[in-house]
Amino acid sequence: MIDQNSFMVFSGTNTKYLAEKICRSLGCPLGNLVMTKFSDGEFAVSYEQSIRGRDIFLVQSTFPPSDNLMELLLMIDAAKRASAKSINAVIPYFGWARQDRKDKPRVSIGAKLVADLLSAAGIDRLITMDLHADQIQGFFDVPVDHLYASGVILPYLQGLGLDDLVIASPDVGGSKRANTFAKYLGCPLVLCNKTRARANVVESMQIIGDVSGKNVVIVDDMVDTAGTITKAADIMIKAGAKSVRACASHCVMSGPASERVQNSALEEIVFTNSIPYTQQCTKVKQLCVADMFAETIRRVLENKSISDQYII
Repeated sequence: MIDQNSFMVFSGTNTKYLAEKICRSLGCPLGNLVMTKFSDGEFAVSYEQSIRGRDIFLVQSTFPPSDNLMELLLMIDAAKRASAKSINAVIPYFGWARQDRKDKPRVSIGAKLVADLLSAAGIDRLITMDLHADQIQGFFDVPVDHLYASGVILPYLQGLGLDDLVIASPDVGGSKRANTFAKYLGCPLVLCNKTRARANVVESMQIIGDVSGKNVVIVDDMVDTAGTITKAADIMIKAGAKSVRACASHCVMSGPASERVQNSALEEIVFTNSIPYTQQCTKVKQLCVADMFAETIRRVLENKSISDQYII
């Protein structure tokens, strides 16, 4: 049993919806934090209660705009200056994770920069979910608890009771993730080979494998403009698939994504609620990861292993 007086949970502005659910699962109140905004867009953070000697958990996804990341950095700095015992950043969606390497000359490695910013601000631990690239964990010199959305997505897929199930990866880069799903569910794997004209624009796509007469589930870590997912779904239906669904950890869904999904051959697209989704699309479903993060926080406080809560 964890001591309710030994820790506190706080949230940034745009992830409060998830932090409140995490606190309900932990049986603790959400901490009182005030964000003061100035007319020029600058903002300041202040804790309205003592956090001296407490283990602090700061819940904030760092999706655009960059204000979310800046809020988190200020929250970390304020906690450090207020003598918190430990500062744990809980980042369900780690923004800038797609910039994990130099894929062409003279570009930044944004994920490493964000890791350096968080470390310099003063975090003692990072708790996150489904990083775009696993090696980002190595950008940190503090412990990283890397959770997997499969813990909530796989039970949902099993609950659908689909026959003739096939798991598909929308690109070769996601084949490892899709293969893990396929092995767990005991079904075949199909790959999509795509080429891009430029970022967010798919030039061509081919299916590697048989989808005829199958119920296909496309597995990815995030969906941004939904160009790849919807194109893959349309091609699979033309290739004889009975139905096509998609599931992804992070609901980025920017620009024309919602309209594309609504007008596509997809039956539904399933995300976690690591990022809030406020647009209108009847095919989008979000699964809550609050209990998973709450259990991880509980185990961190009790110095217990978190690995046995992973399905895969």
